[in-house]
Amino acid sequence: MQHHVYFWLKDEHKTDSARAEFEKGLQNMTEVKTVATGGWGKPASTPDRPVTDKSWDYALYCSFESIADHDTYQVDPEHDSFVADHKDRWAKVLVMDAE
Repeated sequence: MQHHVYFWLKDEHKTDSARAEFEKGLQNMTEVKTVATGGWGKPASTPDRPVTDKSWDYALYCSFESIADHDTYQVDPEHDSFVADHKDRWAKVLVMDAE
């Protein structure tokens, strides 16, 4: 299954140092033991189209071998730490999961 998370940061958390800390947290999320593959990124500089949303600041994407692995990831201490450490930085989060 695929787990995609989009983050919109609050303006005050768009400094270079705040971004570096957030990026480190995103990288840590891709290294959780139940993540089969993962990564993170910023909006790509593809041409603007009516169906393309580039309003977000960061995306996290993780693949799992099963929904059970995803569910374990959701309660992993690293996941809980990421949320606790960074939840005040984002204005909005959107999660989209696909099987």
